Amino acid sequence: MRMRELEKASGVGRETIRYYIREGLLPEPARASRNSAFYSDDHVSRLRAIKRLQEERFLPLAVIRSLLEAEDGERWLAPAAFPMLDSMLAARLGAGQERVAIGDVIDQLGIDTKVIAEHTATGMIAVDAAGTVSARDVAILRSLKELADIGFTEDLGFVGDQVRFYIDFIEWVTNQEMRLFFERTAGHVGEARALDMAERGVSAVNDLLSQLRTRALLRKLGERRRVANDNS
Repeated sequence: MRMRELEKASGVGRETIRYYIREGLLPEPARASRNSAFYSDDHVSRLRAIKRLQEERFLPLAVIRSLLEAEDGERWLAPAAFPMLDSMLAARLGAGQERVAIGDVIDQLGIDTKVIAEHTATGMIAVDAAGTVSARDVAILRSLKELADIGFTEDLGFVGDQVRFYIDFIEWVTNQEMRLFFERTAGHVGEARALDMAERGVSAVNDLLSQLRTRALLRKLGERRRVANDNS
């Protein structure tokens, strides 16, 4: 099919399609010549999967690309697998929380607008076109402010791209969690049970990650002490 047909079949505009191709989210089309491109049903299904992940699961393109590149990566994306779970789980986890004007957050927490801009640029928070943030982003800013008050300051390099690894880690681990969850539950448990597992699992995994991280930090500190004693 030609580009116009692909746009109609997928509901995605040509500029977005070309962007997805450049970013590796879509394969290159077959070309009879430089100005003649032909697209297949695979392009349609891939575009629909990307659109669904963005609109229903709120995943960023970087995570979507890793999912699509993974072996058998699209099997768990089928809409038939728990069609209502995404919206119900999002509601229960507070995705629809009331938004707060970023100006009010700045006044409340005493955070400089420059710091807000840096956290927005790195993806720590998301300020929408109306200048508001979610309640969850307010909580994230409060945690970041607490870290700064403790001493994790810009002067020491604890800001911006230097702490981007937190976001990269969360994107990676969430990617793995979602893939495992949908692949292991779809077709094996009902949607009500899947919803309960997903909702309760968020808190349980948060606690698990906290304990694992603390244990790892203590282990690393112990290793440093042993090295220091060996060298003394």
